[in-house]
Amino acid sequence: VQLQASGGGLAQAGDSLRISCAASGRAFSWNAWGWFRQAPGKEREFVATISGGGNEYYADSVKGRFTISRADAKNTVYLQMNSLKPEDTAVYYCAVTIEDYYYRQPPSDSNEYGYWGQGTLVTVSS
Repeated sequence: VQLQASGGGLAQAGDSLRISCAASGRAFSWNAWGWFRQAPGKEREFVATISGGGNEYYADSVKGRFTISRADAKNTVYLQMNSLKPEDTAVYYCAVTIEDYYYRQPPSDSNEYGYWGQGTLVTVSS
């Protein structure tokens, strides 16, 4: 199984950016997808997650600005980031849970995720 993240880059404060992550090797229709990020000198933190059934959950810091979505036919998850702020600068990692999370609220705990992408850098300038 491989997760390949893409779409990161340089943006200005207030801009929008969409990053994506495609999985290969198996399907994850019943699993939850998650996005995490790690800023320089800081620990990795939860950003957003979506269950197999489409239930979404966001960190307070991105609620109302970021939207997670999934396209199971493409085995891909997206993160639409609007109204970007300099504090959103980080390496963004996609991940998929080991267990099925179709009906349950998807987890924000990174320990629940067993497959991880390589990360894509998002840099937001002021």
